[in-house]
Amino acid sequence: MDEPIAGPIHAFLAGRGRDGRGRSLAEVLAFDDARIEGVHDFIQWLFPLREASRAVPGAPVLGAAEAEAIRADPAARAGLLSARDRMLRFYAGTGGWLTAFDHNHLRISRILTALRDLVGPEEARAFHEEILGLDRAAGSPVNPGSLEYWRKAVEG
Repeated sequence: MDEPIAGPIHAFLAGRGRDGRGRSLAEVLAFDDARIEGVHDFIQWLFPLREASRAVPGAPVLGAAEAEAIRADPAARAGLLSARDRMLRFYAGTGGWLTAFDHNHLRISRILTALRDLVGPEEARAFHEEILGLDRAAGSPVNPGSLEYWRKAVEG
């Protein structure tokens, strides 16, 4: 039986709704790497936070009740984990973010925070370790400030 839907972000992550541009979760997860790099209004739907996005005005903000509903819904958690897997494939398969400063560093902070808050700290730690491994393999080009933001996002 499907869990009751608590809001638009929950519906999107559970595969039963659409984002602000009318895209389903499956459609967003099917983006190729160039589209993931170039489109900036999907990450807030895949990895919602309780704070408003400074980068994308009007992006959804996660409320407490909707966050709880996502945590309680296996379909929404599975959607979030599918999004995590897609983004990890993106980061493993592309190198443009492996530089001192890149907009993907902010995305990674968002992903870590959303994973920690909605799926659990173990998922955030695992994603963090994967990202750090990619950074190390590239000669550690990511700036110390981004690394610190990521650490704080994992720890809460």
